[in-house]
Formats: sequence, structure tokens, C-alpha cells
Amino acid sequence: MERHIIHCDLDTFFVSVERLQNDRLKGMPVLIGGTSDRGVVASCSYEARKFGIHSAMPMKLARQLCPEAILVKGDYDEYSKYSNMVTDIISERAPLVEKASIDEHYIDVSGMDRFFGTWKWTQELRTKIIKETGLPISFGLSGNKTVSKIATGEAKPCGEKQVNSGLERPFLAPLSIRKIPMIGEKTYMQLRNMGISKVSALQEMQPNNMQKLLGVNGISIWKKANGIDDSPVVAYSERKSISKEHTFEKDTIDMELLRKVLFSMIDELAFDLRRDQKLAATLTLKIRYSNFDTETKQIRVPYTSSERVLSSRLFELFSSLYSRRMLIRLVGVKLSNYILEQVSSLKMTRSGSV
Repeated sequence: MERHIIHCDLDTFFVSVERLQNDRLKGMPVLIGGTSDRGVVASCSYEARKFGIHSAMPMKLARQLCPEAILVKGDYDEYSKYSNMVTDIISERAPLVEKASIDEHYIDVSGMDRFFGTWKWTQELRTKIIKETGLPISFGLSGNKTVSKIATGEAKPCGEKQVNSGLERPFLAPLSIRKIPMIGEKTYMQLRNMGISKVSALQEMQPNNMQKLLGVNGISIWKKANGIDDSPVVAYSERKSISKEHTFEKDTIDMELLRKVLFSMIDELAFDLRRDQKLAATLTLKIRYSNFDTETKQIRVPYTSSERVLSSRLFELFSSLYSRRMLIRLVGVKLSNYILEQVSSLKMTRSGSV
């Protein structure tokens, strides 16, 4: 059976949600993210991109490039609400949906062409999303996830593009190698230093030479460049939270020990988030005293997987919650309210930051 895979991507999602709330932002360069100089750009409008601004750029640099840009801290509860609205619309109509991030989905509509055209069905779905949410959205339709995702990028802003079976290679050939997933900055520079700039050059290389050049990822990149991708659309489900607890051998009020234990737990949890390419927006602290009384308190944080950000907020939470000055038997930390990280814009490392 011929595969039909859709990739949907909400255009400048955070900015688009903010514009629904504030008409003054329409047509203006907009930056979403931290308001301090140490913050980063979580999202920016197309008007801001004309100045060379992009996601994950330091906010200080972005404001230097475009001083007239309007800076919005961001309402992540609102973004989650609209993301779930779009997911619900898609899930009501589609047989198999994979939520790839807060603003993008893959949909497998293979076999539906026996009843009606998948292109027409996808257009109708896009129209429904725009009508019911007011958000601009683009999509690509092809026989696999890689080509559909790239087609979406070519369709932006707020467009649609289909790549029919057998036309994957000619569609990809004239594009920049930057368009191929798995080609990051390091690999891009390595290929550019060899004079390779277009996907067509990758298509002409032998797979074994690609492997010698790029190691274990060489074959995968060669396949993607040739429009080959058999990875399935997987219905996504996830744990609602991750947590850790520590029971002290002896009840304590040693503040230095408590700080070390709390930091160790948040460090491990943050690493787990980055490993799974997720961001969390709710932080919960639990304290159990020597008399077994237990208190918990939670706060909202900007979506993050940074132990620096999370530990800072955790210690603030501890200071506000620990008021009895009683011996502590147990402490626990929980992270919840997940979204999938947008890997293309935030590259997490073992000591990463957001």
C-alpha cells in the first residue's frame, strides 16, 4: 500500500498566539522569550527574521539587531491551550497522529485515498484548523516523514505543498543541504568545506562514501537526501511527570546537605528531560518532617530543561515552603506539564540551558 504522510506545522506559533490576543503585534517584528539580557529567543516573527534573528539566539543580540522589535515574555499556558486545541481537531479526524512538538504533527492517512483524495482531505483539515483556532498553519504531503517535513518548510508561510510518489529526488535536489534533517551546523560546515551545498550533490554520492565521511549518520543522511524514509508515524503518549525522592538516614536541618541533595535531584531530572527532548513547565517540592507531616508546593516556570533555571526556582520554593524549622525526614522533587522540545531551535547538551 502506498504511504501518505502529512506534516503540519503552525507558523511562528508563539507569535501567532500572541497576535490573537493583541492586534497591535500584527505586521510588527516580535520576539518571544526571556526579558533579561541572559534570556534567549523562544520564537520570533517573520518580520524579525529579516534582521537575522532566529530561535535560540541570545535576546541581547536579537535586540541589538532589531531595536524596534516588540518583546513579549510569553504565556506558555496559552500556548499549551492552543496546541491542545489543534491536536484535538486533528485527532478527531485522522486515523493516526504523532505529536512531534508543541506546534507540529505527523499524520498517517495511508489507505484513505481509496475513499477520497488525501490532498483534498488535508486541505480541508488545514482550513478547519485555521477557521476554528485563527492560527496560520502549513503542511506538506508525501510518502514519508522526511519529505513531508521539508515540503512544509518550502510551503511556509501558511501554505501547502504535495510531493507525489516518484518525485522525491527532483523535489529535494535543488534545495540547500541545510534542509536535510540530521545536518547540524558542524556537519553543514564539513560538507560546505568540501564544496557541497545542494542536496543534489549528496544524492550523487555513494552510500559507503557518505558513511566514511560522516560516520554512522552518513547512510541515514544519504537516505534522507534521496527521499528515503520508512520511519512510521507513532501515536505519542508520555508520562505525566518525573520525580525523585530522598529519605535521609538521619533527620536533618543541615542546609548545606539539603541544598546538595536538592541540586543533585534536579540535575538528574533535568538531564532526563534533555535526554527525552522534553521541556517541563511545573515544578513541585515535597517536604516530609520528622513527625511525618508532609507539605508540598508547586510553581509554574517557563518551559525549560535547564538545571540552572530549575535549581534556582527550586531553592526559592524551598525557602518559601520550609518555615517550621523542624527536622526534615524526606524531600522530593517533581517536574510535570511537558511539551516536546523543538530540537531544531534548542540544542540541548548535558549542561544545556534554555
